[in-house]
Amino acid sequence: MSKASKRGYDINDKKLFYDKELEKLKKAKEEIEWLLNRDYKIDPLVNFVSNKYQFTNRQRDAIKRSVSSYEKNTIRKSKRLPINKMNEGTIHIDGFNLIITLEVALSKGTLIRGSDDNIRDLAGLRGTYKIIDKTEEAINLIGIFLEKYSCSSVKFYLDSPVSNSRNLKYKILELSENWKMNIEVELVNNADIILENLDRVVSSDAAIIDKCISYFNISKVIIDEYIKDTNVIDFN
Repeated sequence: MSKASKRGYDINDKKLFYDKELEKLKKAKEEIEWLLNRDYKIDPLVNFVSNKYQFTNRQRDAIKRSVSSYEKNTIRKSKRLPINKMNEGTIHIDGFNLIITLEVALSKGTLIRGSDDNIRDLAGLRGTYKIIDKTEEAINLIGIFLEKYSCSSVKFYLDSPVSNSRNLKYKILELSENWKMNIEVELVNNADIILENLDRVVSSDAAIIDKCISYFNISKVIIDEYIKDTNVIDFN
């Protein structure tokens, strides 16, 4: 068993995302989205408004993961499938995206609820990953959830260049041996490129859900149903 670890937890978040700072973040989000709706580009917008409020890099990252234009929210909502349709075909899971989000939730780390109602983490692993003590619980929760909604076929996609991706593959296969469904775990060079061309995708990655045919917002439902006392920040 890996030693106890808190994925995505930062003690400074108690200052960065509460009280006066939270009010500033909400105001900044409103300003950025007002401009996004008028076709301004997101990166210079986030930098410009964040400079105005003197946000830290972590606050800037949170803002960027939270904001989206009205048009994008409408498109994403139209692509989002109801959970009760999960048993109607193969589910394609963005493995690192879903598992890391749940690991952060279990670690009481900071999660951001976006305008599009998707939950995103601030773990910032960027190509590095290691299995922690929360990994097994996160995978088991996925299995409980998938069985509850009678899924018959599930395929996880893991980016092979990410460190320990092979170890995570074997961990998923080990823990899913008794799941009442067909499970595949595929190591691929770039999961995003594959997932953005599929339907029935599971991811909260904005780049993927903007391009994929359809998706399920599973992480939010698992967190709501199975994980207590999470630290989900909502700028809405």
